[in-house]
Amino acid sequence: MTSVRYNRRMASAASAAERFLIPSDEFEPAYLTLHRSGELRRRADEAVQRLRHCLVCPRDCGVDRIANKTAACHTGRYAQVSSYFAHYGEESCLRGWRGSGTIFFAMCNLRCVFCQNYDISQAERGPEASPQRLAGMMLELQAAGCHNINFVTPEHVVPQIIESLAIAAERGLRLPIVYNTSAYDSLDSLQLLEGIVDIYMPDFKFWDSKTSLQYVKAKDYPDAARRNIREMHRQTGVLKCDKQGLAKRGVLVRHLVMPGGIAGTESIMDFLAREISTDTYVNLMSQYYPAGRVSVAQFVEINRHVSRAEYASAVEGAHRAGLSRIEHLQRLWPS
Repeated sequence: MTSVRYNRRMASAASAAERFLIPSDEFEPAYLTLHRSGELRRRADEAVQRLRHCLVCPRDCGVDRIANKTAACHTGRYAQVSSYFAHYGEESCLRGWRGSGTIFFAMCNLRCVFCQNYDISQAERGPEASPQRLAGMMLELQAAGCHNINFVTPEHVVPQIIESLAIAAERGLRLPIVYNTSAYDSLDSLQLLEGIVDIYMPDFKFWDSKTSLQYVKAKDYPDAARRNIREMHRQTGVLKCDKQGLAKRGVLVRHLVMPGGIAGTESIMDFLAREISTDTYVNLMSQYYPAGRVSVAQFVEINRHVSRAEYASAVEGAHRAGLSRIEHLQRLWPS
């Protein structure tokens, strides 16, 4: 009898895994279809023209970035790239065994007081990259064997990404595209990216607007995140991988657990389960530490690490909400 129950559980697990499987021989990066039809080039031209009155993100600055005017993101006509390399610290389904081909853009449209990349997101501008140079970075990462191209902090440079991707596709790029975002995107940008992005990887930082205003300087962040994650899911669905466990298409949501539960983790998990899908792949991250401007006295409440109990509570809350595809690689807490 025990063996019968065991076999049933195994069969049920195998059946569930099949739902999230994309056979390798049936997968092709989405943007290649647009490239062959000429739509990718047309969309790139349209995207760049939108820089003349920039509404690329919810800040709606309206400046002429073609003329190198800048506002919230401190980025003009060309994207700024702080670094690019094969990253082995991403989720297992992205890094695989040859790394995720990350391209870290400098500057950001948020002002997270706790940003762990504060030096490149807010403090110092990075070197500009022409469309040809950015395309070359993608091709270098492909030649190095990376499993995907992973755009980090891309919200403010969507037109530049599409422009460069059109060049890279013409020159032989064939890797899936990961859009690694804070979720503070404009719906207009996401509509431009439909059929281009294979894997959306949004953060969901805060549930409450007052908390968002205090810590990321954007009161409308929660509304934007909810709207955008719905749209990302509409475009690509739940995360699916190949038989080797490499992500190929869908949405992977990241959530950083914060001290004192101030991020509203329980509400965020409920939203994902109720309004997106109980099959949503979620990475509950435990690695918060005081960074950026957190040492300033006004942020004393988050001037500490997350406790083991706080993190365990977040994981339990995700399970209670009905989510089952949860990645939670716990850091080592002091005993």
